[in-house]
Amino acid sequence: MTATERDTPQPSAERPDLDFGYATRTLRLRGVSGRIGVRLLTVSAMLVALALGLAVVSLTVGDYPLTIGQVLRVLGGGGESFHRIIALEWRLPIAVAAVAFGALLGIGGAIFQSLTRNPLGSPDVIGFDAGSYTAVVVTILVVGSGNYWSIASAAILGGLLTAAVVYVLAYRQGVQGFRLIIVGIGVSAMLGSVNAYLITRADIDDAMTVGFWGAGSLSRVTWISMLPSLLVGGVIVAAALALSPSLRRLESGDDSAITLGTRVGRDRLALLVVGVAISALVTAAAGPIGFIALVSPQLARRLTRSPGVSLLAAAGMGPHCWPARI
Repeated sequence: MTATERDTPQPSAERPDLDFGYATRTLRLRGVSGRIGVRLLTVSAMLVALALGLAVVSLTVGDYPLTIGQVLRVLGGGGESFHRIIALEWRLPIAVAAVAFGALLGIGGAIFQSLTRNPLGSPDVIGFDAGSYTAVVVTILVVGSGNYWSIASAAILGGLLTAAVVYVLAYRQGVQGFRLIIVGIGVSAMLGSVNAYLITRADIDDAMTVGFWGAGSLSRVTWISMLPSLLVGGVIVAAALALSPSLRRLESGDDSAITLGTRVGRDRLALLVVGVAISALVTAAAGPIGFIALVSPQLARRLTRSPGVSLLAAAGMGPHCWPARI
């Protein structure tokens, strides 16, 4: 970082009580610059720190409780061997998954809500999670394959195919946010009917397997299944950050974005692919998880008081929004 400038709007001499905007900082790094609100940065940092602290505390909870001191010794490379097995092999993957997947879902929800300019623009509402679920149902009940990698591949492929169908059906000289949501809800309802039919016609054991996976849970997450998701997730997050300037411009409307030099069709499609990839990646690892992508961006927006949905704040809020059943 070569320079950091603080841009704090000053009150007018004639109206000393008049506030012209938010306190911001301009960050410059190797020829790339960006402006971020001080409150947004502070709240996001606090959310991330709180999520990491709660993740450490969660390592103490279970049928065999540990103390904070024992957990810290284990994380520092010491501690008893049995405590290391419990904390590092059994509980730490779930804690890491809760933070990482929550952040990913928050980013995915922020992308879709920004693109559609609608708080209902969430992958679980639009139907992409339903597409992943349908692909898994077909894989287990029709194909007869129930191993992890088959299910994960089916979930990712199903989410991407559903996104393509929704995009094509919603395209009318461009894609409007309201049309995307309405088409997505319709496609989700149809896929739900297909899932219900296949499950009611299936063997009871296979139906229970599908139902357990469809409930969504972090309890099945292990280091072997999570590490590939973390690596791919890092690439997806980097792509989302690279596209975030276009996302901000698209929030103001296509006409305004075009005047600012944004290639609307290309950038919107790229953002849709990134958002769908995030949803499909988490679904493949933990099952269809609703609610987080829907609520995280809006809660973060209210805490930061930002004019739009922020990827950074939504990522910080995501780990705090896991349903109790997970």
